[in-house]
Amino acid sequence: MDVQIVPLADAAPDEAVVVIDVLRAFTVEPWLYARGITRLVAVQEPGDAVHLRDECLPGALLAGEHGGRPLPGFDLGNSPTEVADHPSLVGATVLHRTSAGTQGLVRTIGSGTVLAASFVTAGATARLLQALAPSRVTFVITGASLGRDGDEDLAAAELIAARARGEDPEVAGFVSRVSRSDAGRLFAPGGPDWAPPSDLVHCTAVDRFDRALVATPAAGLATEVPAVEVQLTG
Repeated sequence: MDVQIVPLADAAPDEAVVVIDVLRAFTVEPWLYARGITRLVAVQEPGDAVHLRDECLPGALLAGEHGGRPLPGFDLGNSPTEVADHPSLVGATVLHRTSAGTQGLVRTIGSGTVLAASFVTAGATARLLQALAPSRVTFVITGASLGRDGDEDLAAAELIAARARGEDPEVAGFVSRVSRSDAGRLFAPGGPDWAPPSDLVHCTAVDRFDRALVATPAAGLATEVPAVEVQLTG
């Protein structure tokens, strides 16, 4: 399995793509399913989410952020703490827009396989890669955008790639890089109000979920808005 790692700016369709967003999109998405949602659609722009809700998916909840901050008028932000503490989202459809993770998903539409991943689904993602056995995998480090180093995502990519090769590395060294990354330092005590330290705890819970996130072009939407269906599988 040939592995290449690229920043968000270079994301493009490939045989197999793993889009990484540890802080926080692809930590939030498994938690949304854990709280009972039945469908998740990822988009690039806030207006795309509003359009899809109004024209195609009435009653859908809007979740996401811009620059980390919850979007005005949206039902949820992009915080795993907020979602994990939510009493119930049973039966909901969620339209998810973030500044990094969902951008990578939309940019890689047309790939043979697209997985969305973070530390919480690392083991499941590696097992699915082993089962699919692509000749080449591109890891998209979405955190390497917005002027940030993205080392939290690079660490997750390196762990998943090692496990997909059948290795069993100690996870502590990978996880420790999250809090030291440019994005991770925002979640220290006294940081921005949208970046609670508890989010960092959720985002570093390796293998919290035992199913992988698989992304496919959203079907059945009577719109030209680019959108990606994200489902838990395995």
